[in-house]
Amino acid sequence: MIKQLMLAMTAAAGLSAAATPEFPDPAIDVKPRGPAKQTAVLAGGCFWCTEAVFEIMEGVDDVVSGYSGGTKETAKYDIVSTGRTGHAEAIIITFDPTKTSYGQLLKIFFSVAHDPTTLNRQGADVGPQYRSAIFYVDDEQKQVAEAYIKQLNDAGVFKKPIVTQVAKLDKFYSAEAYHQDYARANPSQPYIVGVSDPKVEKLKKLYPGCVRKKPKKS
Repeated sequence: MIKQLMLAMTAAAGLSAAATPEFPDPAIDVKPRGPAKQTAVLAGGCFWCTEAVFEIMEGVDDVVSGYSGGTKETAKYDIVSTGRTGHAEAIIITFDPTKTSYGQLLKIFFSVAHDPTTLNRQGADVGPQYRSAIFYVDDEQKQVAEAYIKQLNDAGVFKKPIVTQVAKLDKFYSAEAYHQDYARANPSQPYIVGVSDPKVEKLKKLYPGCVRKKPKKS
């Protein structure tokens, strides 16, 4: 990850301007299956940032930073950072389907959490470990993800085509302890101030109804 403040601000400035209050909801969504908790695995650049966005969402119970796409042996930050492991920096979201939906998580993923039109990079963070990816856990998630990408592309929501990978989840490996809740634990870190915080504020501004009413307990 790029830690210098100047590069961080450059990355923040490169966020897609396509996300507006009129950003469309998914035309199809995962059908409710009762109160049982569900999971979603998403990758959209630095996991510090995606974690920070989703952990303040209403209906989200937990967000864990980690790695998906490679093997257990290479699921280590220093190795993933080489860009040669197949892993993407990802998060696994545990959510309450009675309060939010898989489709709504994807809406925030595309409109707030990252730019889905840049291949193997987010702002100044470059490499396949920073790729945009949805790791689906079942066929219904796959259908919803692929349909939403087509919907957004057909509507011309973004100036460029979406390059998000849609791949079956094999395994999710939790990242090292110091990566968990990183933004909350390091609020003055330049990367958090320059890149993560603007995304969190974007969520609060565009979709205040999606923000948890009570702060998550540490």
